[in-house]
Amino acid sequence: MNFSFKKLVPHIVVFVLFIAASLAYFSPVLQGKKIFQSDIVQYTGMAKEQNDFRKVKGEEPYWTNSAFGGMPTYQLGANYPHNYVKKLDKTIRFLPRPADYLFLYFIGFYILLLVLRIDWKLAFIGSLAFGFSTYLIIILGVGHNAKAHAIGYFPLVLAGIVLSFRRQYIWGFLLTAIAMALEINANHFQMTYYLMLLVVVLGVVYLLDAYKKKELPHFFKTVGLLFCAVILGVVTNATNIMATKQYADWSTRGTSELTINPDGSPKENSDGLSYDYITEYSYGKAESLNLFASRLFGGGNSEALGEDSNTYQYLVNKGVPRDQAKSFTSGLPTYWGDQPIVAAPAYIGAVVVFLFVLALFLVQGRLKWWLVGGTILSLLLSWGKNFSILTDLMIDYMPMYDKFRAVSSIQVILELCIPVLGIVGLSRMFSPEVDHKQKLDALKKAGAIIGGLIVVLFIGKGFFSFDALNDAYYSQQFSQMGLPELMDFLKEDRKAMYSSDLLRSFGFVLVIAIVLYAYLKNKLKVTYAYVAIGLLLIFDLVGVDKRYVNKDDFVSARKLEKPFQPNGADVEILKDTTHFRVFDPSEGLNGARTSYFHNSVGGYHAAKPGRLQELFEYQISKNNIGALNMLNVKYIIQQNDKGLYPARNPYANGNAWFVETLKTVQNADQEMQALDSLNFKSEAVVDVSKFGNLISGKTFEVDSLANISLKKYEPNHLVYRSNNNNDGLAVFSEMYYPHGWQVSIDGKKAESFRVNYVLRALNIPAGKHTIEFKFQPEVIQTGSAIALTGSLILVLILFGGIGYTIKEKRSMKPE
Repeated sequence: MNFSFKKLVPHIVVFVLFIAASLAYFSPVLQGKKIFQSDIVQYTGMAKEQNDFRKVKGEEPYWTNSAFGGMPTYQLGANYPHNYVKKLDKTIRFLPRPADYLFLYFIGFYILLLVLRIDWKLAFIGSLAFGFSTYLIIILGVGHNAKAHAIGYFPLVLAGIVLSFRRQYIWGFLLTAIAMALEINANHFQMTYYLMLLVVVLGVVYLLDAYKKKELPHFFKTVGLLFCAVILGVVTNATNIMATKQYADWSTRGTSELTINPDGSPKENSDGLSYDYITEYSYGKAESLNLFASRLFGGGNSEALGEDSNTYQYLVNKGVPRDQAKSFTSGLPTYWGDQPIVAAPAYIGAVVVFLFVLALFLVQGRLKWWLVGGTILSLLLSWGKNFSILTDLMIDYMPMYDKFRAVSSIQVILELCIPVLGIVGLSRMFSPEVDHKQKLDALKKAGAIIGGLIVVLFIGKGFFSFDALNDAYYSQQFSQMGLPELMDFLKEDRKAMYSSDLLRSFGFVLVIAIVLYAYLKNKLKVTYAYVAIGLLLIFDLVGVDKRYVNKDDFVSARKLEKPFQPNGADVEILKDTTHFRVFDPSEGLNGARTSYFHNSVGGYHAAKPGRLQELFEYQISKNNIGALNMLNVKYIIQQNDKGLYPARNPYANGNAWFVETLKTVQNADQEMQALDSLNFKSEAVVDVSKFGNLISGKTFEVDSLANISLKKYEPNHLVYRSNNNNDGLAVFSEMYYPHGWQVSIDGKKAESFRVNYVLRALNIPAGKHTIEFKFQPEVIQTGSAIALTGSLILVLILFGGIGYTIKEKRSMKPE
């Protein structure tokens, strides 16, 4: 490689332009504002206790009691020792959020196209097409940062793989290892899993190609090298992976031990998520056409219709003041596809789709087929229950596929493959090595296919009902408002969107076809053609992106850093400085507002603690107040005509208590059923199949003077004092987690066990004692040592690769 400054200049310019484009789209960050991301607001509530602890103590707690009754912080942004990959990642993402993720999209895709030997100017244009893809912008708008983070490193991983198969083993290995380390560090294993599926498609195509070319030794050598690179990337993230795996088994993503449903009926046997939960967000087959025309199926669940809409005119004619009619039509449910909720369409651009079809006739070889294969697989799997023959096969036989929900999100693969192949095809269009007749023929065929599609969609408009899943609900609401015909007018607006966006896409396709035709006929210079195509892509994609993510989504940094303000109930509760929990029935288990101010039973996370979720479904949701009592729920937030207020629960069990009787059961079903009638203050129930070695079905004498109280509280360190004239069994209102909690009685190691399905219990001898619970997870210590070793190996290989390259270059110079 010749690293002359002259050759670097174009890439430096592109680097600066990527920064400018990222900051220009998210320009409010330059004013110190932050984007209001709904999921990040919820995360802020969940993580407040650990973040406050970190600021005060300067260390990681790795446990929080502010959500779900208590859980590890592994999925809440915990910092691990020797996580040098995270430091590298922060260096790459140096721009303010969310501009940093948009920059990551750009730079990763640019490197991939350069590895594919695409001219830097077209690589720049292609990067803009990828980065401004509507879905990739939308996930930043709602706060799916980890998802965006993982997608941003997809191209780098693929670039390393391509380099390796091109026999550039050293740099291919290093790029793959570093990119995989960064990919895993992003901590969105569903996205990484989807990337793996694409790599499998690539591998199959390359294997068939190697067999055909009789290059199987090279193929298997490369695969072995890449396997080592991936392992090294995994090792550098050992702490995160090991901790996540440990928690996942305990969460709703793990295997439930219950074999009955809350109503007592037999439960479907599965060690993953339920089929309905996995496929709830399944893309409609016809709905997939909004990849080409953004609002073909109404766009999102809340679209602005404007004053020229049928709905607005109807409201005005009904006597609604114009300002109210305008406000009402600023966010109506225009989406009528197959999914329950859609923030925006997964639009990848009419221009990009046209270039993809064009590339089918210009690009040959293995590159074309793994990109086409990845696109088709991604599309078919995104249909979920609408293409059950493949989805069922994947759920039943593909390892870990049933651990992930929202199958429609696998379209991130085609979001990558389509623009890659489109830009490669565009590069062929401008290449002097490709026959002019072949280029013209490809342009005509692409035009005929896309043109035919548009004609069919216009003709087929009458076959669609434009009915949405929730129309009956909205129709009822509109009728109660005295607007019974409103739904009919809303459907007319959906039809208008269908036609207008189809015409919009037709316009962009027509212009790109004219530009390419003019170039082929020598009517347009290549430089002007590049500029025209780049501008078309930007106007096409950014024009749609701005409908859903724009400057109106930004707020002051202070508002986002403190997204929740205390209400009257919070103010009253905060006067109580003891340790307890709060339950807000309006949130249930799905909201982190309460977690921001108090220790809560609820929270907000895609992988909740599994046993707490089941306790909620089987007990709390059935108004078993005893389940809340044992969780030490001291306040239940209620509402009356004066507003919210904290209802004091006088029956809360407190932080810990001695019980008189320990009931024994044989399995999880019996343990859950025993909670139906358990006297939580004097009784506890234990599953002897799990903890039989620690108990013997004892009864305990609890005199009036026996007590146990909490003397020190930190999320990762609890100190109790007990006084009991007899040997006793203490139950603690803390979630039992089988990993990391170290227990001692008067400094001597002890062993706790689980009772009442979710809580900790401990045998305590007679007398006065000090009991300590410390959260010191071994997985962090072990994982950190492994991660440090992996990072050192990667650095040594990097320096070795640099040295080897320099030596090779010197040996190639003439004497």
